[in-house]
Amino acid sequence: MNRRKIMLLGDIGVGKSSIVRRLVFDEFDHNYKPTLGVDVYSCEIASDSATTPPAKFVVWDTDGNFGDSILSLVYIRQAAAALVVGDLTRRSTIETMLELGRNFLQAMPGRYCGFLLNKSDMSDDEAALPPELARSAIPTLRTSAKTGENVKDAFLAAADAVRRRGL
Repeated sequence: MNRRKIMLLGDIGVGKSSIVRRLVFDEFDHNYKPTLGVDVYSCEIASDSATTPPAKFVVWDTDGNFGDSILSLVYIRQAAAALVVGDLTRRSTIETMLELGRNFLQAMPGRYCGFLLNKSDMSDDEAALPPELARSAIPTLRTSAKTGENVKDAFLAAADAVRRRGL
């Protein structure tokens, strides 16, 4: 599998940079520094299956201030997938996540989109989740960049979907 572009989308402060740093460097930094523009990371993730080759990605960690306008920018071109991140401690970011996911799939038909409900280490309040999330067909994982919970799994799911779709 050639390197495939994955976009990390979501509001400012939801943990996009922390997720990619957990994936690439297996580290978590408590000091928050917002992304300006876009940061690009290259990574390779070994599959859990001996018969499946490692997934190779170029991950684009986007500035949360872009909002929906990110979908009209050159950044999004050639993206095989998007992981859209929401912060479990801030409901408004989950509503933005839902909108970004829908709009990504409209702008990039046939591409993979997954939702990451980040900061699961800080929240277990399922009742706070918008009902639209339960009705969404977009795969959703609870993640924690701090503990690493489901971070690798989210990217492996994206890799599997990209592979199956021939992207």
